[in-house]
Amino acid sequence: MVVGGGIAGLAAAWHLRQGGGNVRVTVLDGAGRIGGKLQVSEVAGVAVDAGAEAMLVRRSEGRDLARAAGLGEELRHPGGAQAALLVGGALRPMPKGQVMGVPSDLAALARSGVLSLAGLARVPLDQIMPATLVTTDVSVAAYIRARMGGEVVDRLIEPILGGVYAGRAEALSLDATMPRIAAVARSERSLLAAARKITAETPKDAGPVFATLRGGMGSLPEAVAAASGAEVRTGVMVRELRRAESGWRLVAGPVPDPEVIEADAVVIAAPAPAAGRLLAEEVPKAAAELARIEYASMAIVTLAYPRVAFPQAPTGSGYLVPPVEGRPVKAATFSSVKWPHLAEADPNLVVLRCSIGRLGEEALLQRDDAELVALAMAEAAEILGVRGLPLDSRVTRWGGSLPQYNVGHLDRVARIRAAVAAQPGLALCGAAYDGVGIPACIATARTAAARVLDHLASRQSGSSVA
Repeated sequence: MVVGGGIAGLAAAWHLRQGGGNVRVTVLDGAGRIGGKLQVSEVAGVAVDAGAEAMLVRRSEGRDLARAAGLGEELRHPGGAQAALLVGGALRPMPKGQVMGVPSDLAALARSGVLSLAGLARVPLDQIMPATLVTTDVSVAAYIRARMGGEVVDRLIEPILGGVYAGRAEALSLDATMPRIAAVARSERSLLAAARKITAETPKDAGPVFATLRGGMGSLPEAVAAASGAEVRTGVMVRELRRAESGWRLVAGPVPDPEVIEADAVVIAAPAPAAGRLLAEEVPKAAAELARIEYASMAIVTLAYPRVAFPQAPTGSGYLVPPVEGRPVKAATFSSVKWPHLAEADPNLVVLRCSIGRLGEEALLQRDDAELVALAMAEAAEILGVRGLPLDSRVTRWGGSLPQYNVGHLDRVARIRAAVAAQPGLALCGAAYDGVGIPACIATARTAAARVLDHLASRQSGSSVA
């Protein structure tokens, strides 16, 4: 049994079927659809993702799974448009040579105009300051502020981390969210030198960083489910998980009419709070750690405008907004510029995706859909000069959807896995552990499936010997 029909759970089902021969796999999800945070629907007649719109392709897991599910010909890469930062009410180019916001090229940083003169002057002091010893996990903000100053944190690091985690650099773990920076922080005295080393190691012909699918990333779950050959049941909420004589017993469905399901092995691919509740009785140590993983909420407002509504056609892929700007919109993506295939679907349409909400901004997200649309329209009018009303709009709310990798996250995950490892035939996967991106989720699914298959193989071997 796989509990959870997001991309991690579906990938686990696929890997189980690939490696398990006659293993029968059932995926259970309490929602009315599969896919989790991958969802696509039409806006003004064009299929636009309502959740994650891209995946890293410099990691192979997502691309490989898409190809295995028959979507290899559907892979699409972004155009060459660059992203920007909204600083002081003006759009400024994202500095070239940055690593998750950490600058490596002082000239490019100066040209961007993102930092004030004082903030810019502070950055190279990193090269002459005493080393900042990093022997344990620290927050992203604490380390980078110590090396490069507060403006780098406020205007570069915060908007990038906000776009990925909807979180705050003051709480997020350096080890978990910036592993490459954390690794060099333990060996390099200068952060600037470390960033230069990382950028120098990146091949110039490495190719595109991201990809999507022609029908949207939201088309991936159904394809993976079909390719897995698993039985998929939606609208089935699993409420209890207990040890049984020959494996595990799951209790699902409404309390008045429960359904008891027996399984040889279980993969829990649910978010940390739900996974913790299921493990509370049998693996309380893991449950306690899972309960401590905080989640952020956000909303995506998608607007479709006629191209003539823009005084100048957007040329960049979008922009990020630092929290210090005090604006409700934290990021805006010009989807029909970033993804050329969307422009081909309707050349006279400009699709704008506005992301609203960070950790701690729940009150903002309590506004109704019309208010959120109005906020996004006001942003488009003020920053981009857009005139008139959109042809269509869509509001998608992702409540409690983004796990926060706070300081100590990797140790917490290690404790969770150690507790689960003592339970034969049980595994975990999903965004709560090793990364929130699609390839990282798929990687955890592959590991979980391998653990389950090893358990089933050893049990079968033991039975044949007996």
